[in-house]
Amino acid sequence: MSKELEDRLAVQDVMLHYASTVDEKNYAGYKALFAEDVVVVGMGGEDMHGIEEYYPWWKEALDKYANTQHMLSPTFAIIEEDMAYTRTDVQALHFFPGDSETTMIFWGTYKTDMRRIDGVWKISRHELIARGLKQS
Repeated sequence: MSKELEDRLAVQDVMLHYASTVDEKNYAGYKALFAEDVVVVGMGGEDMHGIEEYYPWWKEALDKYANTQHMLSPTFAIIEEDMAYTRTDVQALHFFPGDSETTMIFWGTYKTDMRRIDGVWKISRHELIARGLKQS
């Protein structure tokens, strides 16, 4: 297998792992996907700098839901040596605790940059672009 194909699969696996760790509430697995100096854009009111700032915000936001399901498009990636610039569309279904009838569906796009750190692809910049939201 070529190095380019290996990198493409590895970058796509980061995004698939991202979705599964959210849906399984695998907190440690989720946190491990990020570089320590990650910049997060489009979640919350202000940009967040560093995993130690972002992770507590994310965990509190996720814990508001009983369950979620994140469905991702294939990841488009431009890979330049140890950097990857990706775009992945997402549709996420959210269920609220104690309310089996109300759901929220979110549509958006993740623009995620990754950096190879010690041979492992890590998320170094993560931007969420909202496309739509429906609660029923």
